[in-house]
Amino acid sequence: MILEYVVTEQDKEKTINQIIKEKFDLSNRLFSKLITNRRIFVNNLNIDTRKKVNTNDRIEIDLNYDEDNSNIVAKQIDLDIVFEDEAMIIINKQRGIAVHPSIKHYEDSISSGVKYYFGLKGINKKIRPVNRLDLNTSGLVIFAKNEYIQESLIKQMHDRIFTKEYLAIATGIFDKKTGIINAPIARKEGSIIERCIEEKGKNAKTKYEVIKEIGNNSIVKCELLTGRTHQIRVHMSYIGHPLLGDTLYGEKNDLIDGQALHCYKLVFLHPTTHEKVKIVSDLDYEQKFEKLLQKVLTK
Repeated sequence: MILEYVVTEQDKEKTINQIIKEKFDLSNRLFSKLITNRRIFVNNLNIDTRKKVNTNDRIEIDLNYDEDNSNIVAKQIDLDIVFEDEAMIIINKQRGIAVHPSIKHYEDSISSGVKYYFGLKGINKKIRPVNRLDLNTSGLVIFAKNEYIQESLIKQMHDRIFTKEYLAIATGIFDKKTGIINAPIARKEGSIIERCIEEKGKNAKTKYEVIKEIGNNSIVKCELLTGRTHQIRVHMSYIGHPLLGDTLYGEKNDLIDGQALHCYKLVFLHPTTHEKVKIVSDLDYEQKFEKLLQKVLTK
């Protein structure tokens, strides 16, 4: 990928450094890396970025350099790719597979599958997941194809431009069918995995809406207004409606392996075109959840 900008009259007397920082919003770390590796060009020439520019000069940032990705083991895995361009790949992750490699999933994570897929396309880049899903949460995961795209999307999350919506099955019937759960989340003392509601924890907000009730369970649409580990699972348990099958914050259910939670929609601004992108999972999880609840009723 090459980022381009043509200098206008309004940019006269500015340095290359100033223009790049204004137009591309690079982190200082990435900016320094690009300068050190001589990846910034003006009119096809690699020059001192402290120099001033002229109208119609073409500034190019070349992101097409190889990176060491030996920390990930490549493995052929069936990937449900729902979107791809030169900036990113978006995958609909199935339940029961990890996004990141770990001791238990060293060679069978989505990251391993993405590295294998990148290898087939001649992409020698670090594997950069932008959003994270738990092992037994299914749904949409973005992998950035370079550091600039990853930084841009993560910044959108911090600035609340990036929207993530989930479908979940929560146990019980809600008194309030819509609302915002505002309760800080912290790591539970003595655990490296479990989270809890803690007054001194990090700010956490979840917007929810009950869209259907079946038996003593509710299909709920959730929007993350912050991004804390296990946020939806912790918040639903906190208000007395743990997710179906969530053994960490609720109870085991024989009909589902892990929590009934699916990331079905991502909305963000494309980092290079700046156009609004809306990706919706092509699997109809609302119908799937309804069928699951019918099985619960007849169990």
